[in-house]
Amino acid sequence: MSNSAAISSALPDLGASLLRVTGALVAVIALFLGGVWVFKNWQRLALRKGAAPKLNVLEVRSLGQRQAIYVIGYEQQRMLIASSAAGIALLSHLPAAGDEPPAPAPKMSFAEAFQQVLTRKT
Repeated sequence: MSNSAAISSALPDLGASLLRVTGALVAVIALFLGGVWVFKNWQRLALRKGAAPKLNVLEVRSLGQRQAIYVIGYEQQRMLIASSAAGIALLSHLPAAGDEPPAPAPKMSFAEAFQQVLTRKT
């Protein structure tokens, strides 16, 4: 009997061991998921620390299956670029974003335009 009492006192408590193993497993899984999140969001985190990117795609319009037109901004410059299966070509340099002429007046609805035509003819 003294032999079994000595063995049971030498063995750790089952509940405490299970709690320790479960805690370690949760810690390892949390560390893994945190690493995955950092790996996926590394670019976004790096951009926040540094300055804003100088090269941006401002607008894209698709012209067909493998053809598109891009407005690209680099610092204060803007360029119109075409992309096709044959390659990429610079079409034009555009005025800087602040140098644009004012936007045209809003278009009239069909009913307003029709009324205006009718009043001219009478």
